[in-house]
Amino acid sequence: MSTVPFKDKEPKLSKSAKIFPGAFVTGDVTLKDNVNVWYNAVIRGDMSFVIIGESSNVQDLAMIHTNTNRPTLIGKNVTIGHGAIIHACTIGNDCLIGMGSIILDEAVIGDGAMIGAGTIVPPKKVIPPKMLAYGNPMMITRQLTKEELDSNKKNAIHYVEMMNSYFPEQ
Repeated sequence: MSTVPFKDKEPKLSKSAKIFPGAFVTGDVTLKDNVNVWYNAVIRGDMSFVIIGESSNVQDLAMIHTNTNRPTLIGKNVTIGHGAIIHACTIGNDCLIGMGSIILDEAVIGDGAMIGAGTIVPPKKVIPPKMLAYGNPMMITRQLTKEELDSNKKNAIHYVEMMNSYFPEQ
């Protein structure tokens, strides 16, 4: 596990949160219960703070950062896909952020929303709850089905189970 203090700020991790080898968490970062940060992901709370809610996962090679006086807030049961960049924005509960997506400053992703792989969400853009947004340029295309919403929640649960398979004794 690799946590690094920044100035007078040190990451705060729940006892059940896990950081995989090669991942770094630095500065004013709070990881709540069962948060899992996978290989080579980076979370930097050096310009403002980061809070990641219960049972959320930050997959391999993802980058989470802040901006001056602009925190990054991530709800519970959120999946941040491989290689995504999350920058000084707010992501609600039960969201899925697709692989390689970029969410820019002050964007707001509503509860239950899904951002398709490779999508760029512009600064200050608001994605309503339970909606699908994808593409470049990004378009909000439709409301998610019940099956898709359930699948997104199951994905977060699956990643907690995977984390526990890697760390069975803890």
